[in-house]
Order: sequence, then C-alpha cells, then structure tokens
Amino acid sequence: MGGDKGISLEEIKNESVDLERIPIEEVFEQLKCTRAGLTSEEGAQRLQVFGPNKLEEKKESKFLKFLGFMWNPLSWVMEAAAIMAIALANGGGRPPDWQDFVGIIVLLVLRDGRWSEQEAAILVPGDIITIKLGDIVPADARLLEGDPLKIDQSALTGESLPVTKNPSDEVFSGSTCKQGEIEAVVIATGVHTFFGKAAHLVDSTNQVGHFQKVLTAIGNFCICSIAVGILIEIIVMYPIQRRKYRDGIDNLLVLLIGGIPIAMPTVLSVTMAIGSHRLSQQGAITKRMTAIEEMAGMDVLCSDKTGTLTLNKLTVDRNLIEVFAKGVEKEHVILYAARASRTENQDAIDAAIVGMLADPKEARAGIREIHFLPFNPVDKRTALTYIDSDGNWHRASKGAPEQIITLCNCKEDVKKKVHAVIDKFAERGLRSLAVARQEVPEKSKDSPGAPWQFIGLLPLFDPPRHDSAETIRRALNLGVNVKMITGDQLAIAKETGRRLGMGTNMYPSSSLLGQDKDASIAALPIDELIEKADGFAGVFPEHKYEIVKKLQERKHICGMTGDGVNDAPALKKADIGIAVADATDAARSASDIVLTEPGLSVIISAVLTSRAIFQRMKNYTIYAVSITIRIVFGFMFIALIWKFDFAPFMVLIIAILNDGTIMTISKDRVKPSPQPDSWKLNEIFSTGVVLGGYLALMTVLFFWAMKDTSFFTDKFNVKPLNNSPEEMMAALYLQVSIVSQALIFVTRSRSWSYVERPGLLLVSAFLIAQLVATLIAVYANWGFARIKGMGWGWAGVIWLYSLVTYIPLDLIKFAIRYVLSGKAWDNLLENKTAFTTKKDYGKEEREAQWAAAQRTLHGLQPPETSNIFNERSSYRELSEIAEQAKRRAEVARLRELNTLKGHVESVVKLKGLDIDTIQQHYTV
Repeated sequence: MGGDKGISLEEIKNESVDLERIPIEEVFEQLKCTRAGLTSEEGAQRLQVFGPNKLEEKKESKFLKFLGFMWNPLSWVMEAAAIMAIALANGGGRPPDWQDFVGIIVLLVLRDGRWSEQEAAILVPGDIITIKLGDIVPADARLLEGDPLKIDQSALTGESLPVTKNPSDEVFSGSTCKQGEIEAVVIATGVHTFFGKAAHLVDSTNQVGHFQKVLTAIGNFCICSIAVGILIEIIVMYPIQRRKYRDGIDNLLVLLIGGIPIAMPTVLSVTMAIGSHRLSQQGAITKRMTAIEEMAGMDVLCSDKTGTLTLNKLTVDRNLIEVFAKGVEKEHVILYAARASRTENQDAIDAAIVGMLADPKEARAGIREIHFLPFNPVDKRTALTYIDSDGNWHRASKGAPEQIITLCNCKEDVKKKVHAVIDKFAERGLRSLAVARQEVPEKSKDSPGAPWQFIGLLPLFDPPRHDSAETIRRALNLGVNVKMITGDQLAIAKETGRRLGMGTNMYPSSSLLGQDKDASIAALPIDELIEKADGFAGVFPEHKYEIVKKLQERKHICGMTGDGVNDAPALKKADIGIAVADATDAARSASDIVLTEPGLSVIISAVLTSRAIFQRMKNYTIYAVSITIRIVFGFMFIALIWKFDFAPFMVLIIAILNDGTIMTISKDRVKPSPQPDSWKLNEIFSTGVVLGGYLALMTVLFFWAMKDTSFFTDKFNVKPLNNSPEEMMAALYLQVSIVSQALIFVTRSRSWSYVERPGLLLVSAFLIAQLVATLIAVYANWGFARIKGMGWGWAGVIWLYSLVTYIPLDLIKFAIRYVLSGKAWDNLLENKTAFTTKKDYGKEEREAQWAAAQRTLHGLQPPETSNIFNERSSYRELSEIAEQAKRRAEVARLRELNTLKGHVESVVKLKGLDIDTIQQHYTV
C-alpha cells in the first residue's frame, strides 16, 4: 500500500517512531496504509506481528483462581487443621483482570473497503475505525477529518471534565467518547497502548463485597465456637484430667476438623456460579457473581422509561402535526425532519420520521448532502446542510423544541403558541420534536446562513411495552418498588406512569435540589421525597447519581437500569447496576448485570431466580453453623464426661461424605422469598446455636443411654456395646452422620420440612451418603481408626433414634423464628409459611392506585381505595382487571399492525402497484 517507504512493522511495534506527534499523512506513510483501511489479509498479517488487541493475561490455574474466591477465615482454620494432621494444603491467588476491560468491546472497522462490526481484539495499527457517542476507544488512534470530539479520559488521567479532541489529535485506549462522531486510524494496540503501559502501575483497590463480609462473619463465628471448645478441652483434659498428650491432640483435631464447615465457601461459590448460568439463560448476564445476592435483596428499582418500560419504537401521529410557517404543509414538515435525519445507522427518532415517508429514499432525493451535524447532548439537535436541484444551499434541523426555539429566535406570541401545543401533546403523553429550515446564501457549510424559520412540531409517542403494566404489578407483589427515572417532561412521565399503574406521584428533577416543590411536599426532606416518589422527570446524570445515593442512605438495596454513557456513574454507584439491551460500552463496563433482552420482565425474572439462589445459600449457612455447634459441643462433652476419644479419621469421613454430597443443594428445589431477602445474621446464628445445641444434646443423650444404661438392649434386644469402645465408635459415628445431614431438610424449608419437597439430587445425595455411612458402621473393621462393625441390629436402632430426634427440629425452628419475628405464628397459620419477615413497601396502596388507574383509563368508576382490600371479591376484581389490561394491550398491538397494513396498502395504491401481488408477500 505504501510501497517500501517508511520503516518496517517490527520497528513500529518497537516504537521506533513517534506516531503520536508526526503529521497525519506521515502516519499513513509509516503504517503503510490508506484512508480506505486494510484488507483482511493485511489485517491477519499484522495480527501476527503486533498480536491481539488485548492486555497480557498472566497464566494462572483456573482452579487456583476459584480457590482464591474462598480466601477467608474458614480456609485458614482448615489449613491449621491440615498442618496439625500433616495433610496437604491448597491455595490460590487472583490477579486483576485487566484483560476483561478491553476484551468485550465491539466496534465498526473498515476492512476490505466495507464497514463491519468486529471485536476489538482483531484491531491492528493501520486499521480505520469509527468513534461515536458512548463508545469506549478500543486502541490508541489519531483522529481523521470531521467535527471535534469530547473525550472523557478520567479513567487514564483523572481529569473529571471531558477534553476536546480535534482532527489529527490522539485518543487513548480506555477513554470514552462523550460527544461527536469521527473516523480514526489506529496507531497502537494491546500492551503498546497508553492504557496497556499504565495498567500494571494502577493499584487495583478491590472493595470487600457484602457477600465476602458475610462469609467472614460466619467464619469468625465458627472459629470462635471452635476456640471456646478447644480452650475448655485443654483446660479440663490436661491440668484436671491429666490425659495423655496424644489423646488430647486427637480430641482437639476432632473439634478442629469437624467444627469447620469445609464445604461452605465451595457450596456458596458453586451455587452462585450455577445461578449465574441460569440467569444468563433468562437474558441476564452477571459480570459480578455476588450481584446475585444483592439482587435478591433489592427493594427499589430505578428504571429508565424509554426502551425499558416503553417499546423505544417511536411513532408519529400525522393528524396532530402542527405547522407554524405559511405555505408549508404537514408533508413538508415531515420531509424537512427526514432530511435532518440519518438514513443509515438510525436512532429511534430518525427511523420513526424517515418511516413516515412513502419511500425512505425521498429523504435524500433531489439533493446533495454537504454536511450532517449528529446529535450531541449539548446542542440537542441534528442538522443537514444540502444543495437542492437548483444549486441553492439550505439547512434543515430537528431537535428539542427549546433548542430550536432559541435557534430561530422566535417572537413571544410564537413561543406561547409553541409551548401551548407542547403542553397539549404532553397531556396526551406525546413528545414534541421541533423542525426548522434555513437558507445558506453564502454557500459554505461553515457560514451562519440566513435566519432560521420555525416550521412545525411533530408529536412523537413511545408506547408502553405490552407486558410492562403486568410486570410492574408483579414487582410490587415481590416487594420491589419501581421508580421511573426519565429525562422526559413531567407531564409525559405522569401519563406513562398512569398507563402503567405506577402512580402519578412524580416530580421534576429540580425538586431534588429543593426547588419547585408542591405545597404538599414542601416540608418533606429530600431523601424522604425520593423514597416516596413514583418517579422523577427531566433527570440529568448527576440527578440519577443523587437519587441512588439518597436511597442507599435510607438503607435501601437499590438497582438502577441504564443504557448510555451518562448512566455510568449511577450504574457504578447502585448496589446492582443493570445495563439494558443495546447499552453502550461505557454502561456495560460500569454495570454488574447486562441484559440481552429488552423490557422490565427479564429483570423481575432475574429477581425471582436470584432469590431462589439466595435461599439455597442461606439454607446452607444455617445448616453449617448448626453442624459446627453440634460437633464442637457434642464431642467436647463426650470427651470430657466419659473420656471417650473419638477418632479424627472418622470425623474426616463425616466431613467428606456429608459436606461433599451437600454440594447438591446448589440445584435444590426452593421457594423464592415473597419479599426482598437479606443476610439476617442474628437469625442465622440464633437458629444455628439452638438447633446445633439440640443435636449435641441428643448425641450426648444417645451416648449416655448406650454406655451407662441398658435401655437399647432391653427395648430392642441388641447386644450391649459399653465394653467395646470400637463398636461404640461405629454407633456414635452413624448417629452423628445421619442427623447431621438430615438437618439440611429442616433448614432448607420455611414451613414443615416434610411439606416442602426437596430436589431429587439432594435426596439422592443424602441416601447415598448415609448408605455408605451405615455400611461403614456395620462392616468396617479399621484398627487405625479404632472402629469395628456393630451389626445391622444397632444400625436399625440408630436410624429409629435419629428419626425420633429429627421430628422436634421443625418445632424448634418455628419457635426460634417466632421469638425473632413476633408475627411468625400468624404467618404460619394464615399463609402456611413459617415466620417470614414481611415488609409492605406500600404494596396495598400501590395495588389500589393501579386498579384505580386501570378503571379510570377505561371509563369505570373507581371505588374507595381504602376498602379495596377488605373483601375477597376485590381481589378477584383486581385479577380480572389485570387480565383485561393484558387483553387490551394485545388488542392495541394488533391494531398497530392493522394500521401498518393500511399504511402499506395506501402507499402501494399511491405508487400504482398491484395490491394482490404485494399481499402475497406479507402477513398481518
């Protein structure tokens, strides 16, 4: 391409030439490329020389990385036990994943003379790329001809304000485009970029997550319990009982090995990993696994309106178009708006307007495009400079009405008329788009031109998604308060809220600053106002951040949806940042969960799945704490009262069999909590201590009856074991093993354990583990473990004893929760759900608002909201209204299709085409 001029690609790789400062034409010469980009063959060759556009990844064991997730006090105690037992210990590290930062970006690359969407990893120096609003720059590049860009380099330089980049300036990998659109030539990729060089110098300060704190708290509790048991044993065994050193060490090992729930970090990690996979199948990709736990506790969801609650498919109502210029027809207003729109790579507004033309090609028919001004957050408009067929220069512009009014310098009477029309549109939930035109007598794209003329207003409507109203109702039932956060006008927000049953308790963003407050809310503090509001309109990025911050200060677990680069700060601040489908790279980078499907329903499905995952983790933690208490205090009392030395090897067998098979809880069948869930450590520890204490007492009672009485011999006609420590070892091993693992069926259920059917995998794991344990207890004759088979008679007795001692566990569980909640018994009797802590979140009032809104929408008389929940018939009526709402949504969808069909037929007739031939090729 460039002949033999310049230096070799290898020298470019070694940075022998300063491509950042030399003139742009020399850049092309040195890189041996042109403005037409590279061919696929050249790209492949250069990929061999420069390597992929990724940061170097340190080679590490995936297994060790997984183990690194489990770095906590439990692991430390297990290692201590391993050292004492002269066993092997494993560990692992987890380096920062810099490579993930650039590995997910997809962008447009000019290859073989065509623009195509490619992964950033294939970029090489010499490639031509396009950079537009919201993109993360994938490699170091020099800008070509075009309008200046606003670039956010805060991730690299710490500058909080965007910097302006003009043609021929350099942009750095990892920075974000805040304004404008331009092409650029890549000059450095991968580790040779500014970001790549700086990455290893950046100190990654990983915050300790909430999940890790909980894991640490549970680990500390178990360690303290073991420490108490060990301390008591040391004090009693050596100074008082004067036991042998080796026997004492064995007893200490029993507490150390048996007391630590060795499978807990792994079970919780596997549960979240499996849950993450399940969420991805539902259309929610989790970037941070612990976000699952936070989503289960989410009680407030701040949702974008456009595209999430609505279809993001704008339609223009032709009948309501307002014309403000003499001699201009409605069709002319549409044509000028279409000329100020893109005909390729369209956004929703451009697509809606160009779609109003009989033929999209009419937008550029008979004119020659000179310059297109793309939309940016500052000007809030687009414009096209063009030459008509007579050689005259013109401009057409469309955008936010206020911006166009200012552009046209309208008179006061025109302003009043325009604002009156905008208000009329807003009352009907319609957005206004202003259109203006201008002559350019100087015939130059940079000249100011003649005065702009305001020619009309287009009414745009973004209809609600067909499932949004029902999804919001489901969210309220789940205790998730959905708040609409929109940049639209207040009237439009209220209309959309009314249609969706969200309520109309909406406020302008200025009220967040203490301004423009109604008399009814004037006395409310800002944080309380945010908490009680149904939504906010006219919101800017800083407002979103403030809303999330205030909600978090009020102890809410807050989710935030977003799609643009402006949403990134709020997404990062929120407990769960959710990047919706088609979000920008910047939004995805800042989020915890990325949606692959549009709409709110996928979020609510993800909430339910997250709560099920969380329930599994919580069930297991209660089980683990109970077993720690049971092992520590059960074996401690047996060792100190009867001086019986239980073999550490048998405790290891219990740990391997029971804790190993208990990992199947990650796929257990559970009921998601009906309300936002959270780690209630007081409940976990209280339940664990009481259940564990009861089981320890039952073990001590069993050992006493076996050793000091003839109860089992008399009642069940089995041989006495009190003179055979090896057979007592077998009996004690089996008794501890059975009820220990059976406890999971109690902790996994909110009501009676025999009512809530467990997963087949969990039941199978329990049966297999206890069958093996029974066979060991019956047949094993291991001298090194001091165990001898006790026979099937005693096995039957122990199974019966375990069954009898299992029965009270549910009652004890209910009693604990009753003491903790106070309302538990009512819940048990009325809802058949034991002791669920209920948070109302204003659900009844919102249900009443929803029902009243639906009745009002369709001409029905709304009842007294205070009485709507008093009778069962009201509930039935609510369900009927919900069903009717779904049907009306479907009718609206079909009507929309019918309207489209009519539009197609009218166009066909206008063009004089054969309607019968056309109708064979589409179906409504």
